[in-house]
Parts: sequence; structure tokens; C-alpha cells
Amino acid sequence: MGLNIQYLSKSFGETKAVQNLSITLEKGQVLGLLGRNGAGKTTTIKMILGLQTPNQGEITWDGSSLDRSKVSIGYLPEERGLYLKSKINEQLRYFGELEGMSRKQADDAIDYWLEKLEISNYKMKKANELSKGNQQKIQLIATLMHNPELIILDEPFSGLDPVNANLLTTIIEEQITAGKTVILSSHRMEQIENFCEQICLMKEGKAIVQGRLNEIKQNYGYSNLSLSSNKTIETALSEWNIPFETKHADVVIRVRNDKEAIQLLNRFEAHSIPIRNFKMLEPTLNEIFIERVG
Repeated sequence: MGLNIQYLSKSFGETKAVQNLSITLEKGQVLGLLGRNGAGKTTTIKMILGLQTPNQGEITWDGSSLDRSKVSIGYLPEERGLYLKSKINEQLRYFGELEGMSRKQADDAIDYWLEKLEISNYKMKKANELSKGNQQKIQLIATLMHNPELIILDEPFSGLDPVNANLLTTIIEEQITAGKTVILSSHRMEQIENFCEQICLMKEGKAIVQGRLNEIKQNYGYSNLSLSSNKTIETALSEWNIPFETKHADVVIRVRNDKEAIQLLNRFEAHSIPIRNFKMLEPTLNEIFIERVG
């Protein structure tokens, strides 16, 4: 058992922020919560955290109403929430104590995470002395230092350079390996694909694509036939009025199924057009996202 959201709705006046949303997330699974700005993601997260009260529906953990005094949750908000003029060690200790940690437990966790994130030298600095990327690291420590059961990360890669993004990727992978239940909200589709077994794509407060990511891709209705690019192939496709894209050194053609791909390959052969190699690719999450939400 794990997180279960049933028929959740929330309105602000005439605006329906979340409409009849249901999500089941088993312990140890990772959910990608996706959508454009205003889709209802943050409102959903705030209801899980108990910061907003739903108009209808329920949120349970292990079959009982989700109670933050009984379930340890780590939340990384999209907007930074540090005390800019407070020292890093002091505010992290404060955050840890709010989660029930003793002073020693908090201090040990602070030292561990500062070293892991390669920022031990910032321990006595004030938050406003740190770059945006390092402030994001401090918020990540506040999220994870109390070893939460449920981890909610809202745009965790915001402000991180490629090196630190790779470091964060490793940390998220470690949390998943440790069996943590994770909700990940991000506009970086490649990160969602790397981590998430389940996705919920929201639009105007509703779930419009939902389920296991691999099944969604397999059943989406098309695949991509990728061929090594050359002018002869591109000229033939143009003459046959077959749409294609050129991506790096490949030509990518959308097909409905393997049969249609084979028919196209046979057509190339019949016209003596050499194909060096080809591969079938599932639609990417980014393609699905753009098609469904624009």
C-alpha cells in the first residue's frame, strides 16, 4: 500500500483548479506529475501536504487518512523558502527539529548532506551569500535530512548547472533504490522518463494521460521509424508526400505500427534506395506532452 488519491477536487471561486483526480502510487514507486503552468499540479501537491483542504475527495496513506504527524514527508517547493539572512547550519537544524529530529541527529545529518552535495564550506554562511544553485542544494538537504517516507520534488533541477544536475540525479536514484515513494514534478521530460514508472499528465485540473509510462508509450498509437539520413531518402519521402523530421544524422518518420514501417522499408528497396540501418522508437514523453497539452 502507499498513497491513494480518490476523486480529489478543489476550486477557488469559479476556477476549478483540480477536478475529480484519482491517483494510486504504491510504496517505492515514482510518479511524474506533469502539466503546463496552471494545470493543477501545485494545488494537488498542497492538498497532499495538508496545506489546502479539498472540496471533495480523500487522500490516504496505507489505507488511513494522510496525517503528517504520522507520515514523514519531504517537500522541495518550486519557489525557494530559505531564510536569506540566517546561517545555513542554523536553519537546517531548525528544519530538522521541526520534523522531530534531535539536535544531534540534525547536526549529523547536516554534516552528511553538506559533504555529499560538496558544499561543506558553506555551513556557516548565510543563505543570501550562496548562488541560486547552491541555495537549491540547501533546500534539498532540508527535504531529505529527516529521511522521509514520501518525497515530493517540485522542479528540483531549477537553477542547477549540468554538473549539479547530474549530482541531483544520483541522489534521486539513491532515494528510489532505498524504496522511497517519490512524486516528481518537472518540465524536464528527459528526467521524468529516467525516473518515473507512473505519470499523471494534467490539463485544466484534469488527468488527461495517466498510468504506467511504458504502457502509455506502447499504446499511444504511433511509433517513430528512424533511418540514417541521406539526401536520397529525404528526396523520396518528399516526392511520396510522407512527413518526416531530420534529427541530427537521422530521418524520423511517424508510423502507426511495425507493419507500416516494413511496408515503407520495402518501398525503399523497390526503388533501389539503400538503407544503412534503421530502428523503431517509441514516442518520447516530450512528444506526448506537447501533443496533449500544447
